[in-house]
Amino acid sequence: MAEVVMLQAINRALEQALGADERVLVIGQDVGKLGGVFRATDGLQARFGPQRVFDTPLAESAIVGTAFGMALTGLRPVAEIQFMGFMYKCADQLVAQAGQIRARTWGKATAPLVVRTPYGGGVRTPEHHSDSLEGLLMGSPGVKVVVPSTALDAAGLLLSAIADPDPVVMMEPIRLYRGVREELPERLQPVPLGTARIRRAGQDVTLVAWGAVVPSALDAAQAVASEGIDVEVVDPRTLSPLDWDTLGASVEKTGRLIVAHEAPRTGGPGGELVASLVERCFYALRSPPRRVAGVDVVYPPQLLEDDYLPDARRIAAALRASMEE
Repeated sequence: MAEVVMLQAINRALEQALGADERVLVIGQDVGKLGGVFRATDGLQARFGPQRVFDTPLAESAIVGTAFGMALTGLRPVAEIQFMGFMYKCADQLVAQAGQIRARTWGKATAPLVVRTPYGGGVRTPEHHSDSLEGLLMGSPGVKVVVPSTALDAAGLLLSAIADPDPVVMMEPIRLYRGVREELPERLQPVPLGTARIRRAGQDVTLVAWGAVVPSALDAAQAVASEGIDVEVVDPRTLSPLDWDTLGASVEKTGRLIVAHEAPRTGGPGGELVASLVERCFYALRSPPRRVAGVDVVYPPQLLEDDYLPDARRIAAALRASMEE
């Protein structure tokens, strides 16, 4: 067992997948010799060669369009988009083409491709580098979405995404790239898509969070524990498809629901989670569900992003309010 950061876990998963299956390719801007903007693909081209790990032009639509074509021929490409804010440019190739090919061909063709992309704020990046677009992707049938919050889950989810027959977007929280460490076994195991994990068991409130918000959620739960509030923190890990069984069982147990995420509040993923869980668990609820989310503005300059992001203080306030109602 070796303790690694999330970036190293992603690199290890890619290395294992490339070594196990010749159909797996890694493509994207600077993923080859440079090893990616965050070095997630460091050393892979040297080991597997430029035919399997190679650079592309700075053109996101071409990156995903090429990966889609490769997937249709039976390959399993892993494409890197350097920051999630650049994914608007490849929305047609990903959502309207790859995401719909199974339905358009009545199941005769699938697109087993993965799009890896760093997302979220907290590291003082400039504009277009801190977007959180999971709400848009969750509303795109045919595209699966995974978001790890630990190094082990990052590796396991990536392995499952590569093996999946349909397009998968892996949102990688920039704040956690080097912010969390975990021991990894020598042989990595897949984490099944669509399975949530309870990060902290509790009886009073269900707190749902993913990606970089999970550590803040755990800090908030710890902060209110001294006040007698027992919080259950649930990490969905996969946003599409969601693990409704685990989420529903938690809300049925606690009777209270808080959803925390970086994406803007209006039209954000928290609204869908709240609506669907209210439909499933209405008679179990003891207080109105609450959302702690990003603000409905364009992601702000670096000096203001601490006020934009949902932190432990804001989440703890929502937990207290839920218990008081």
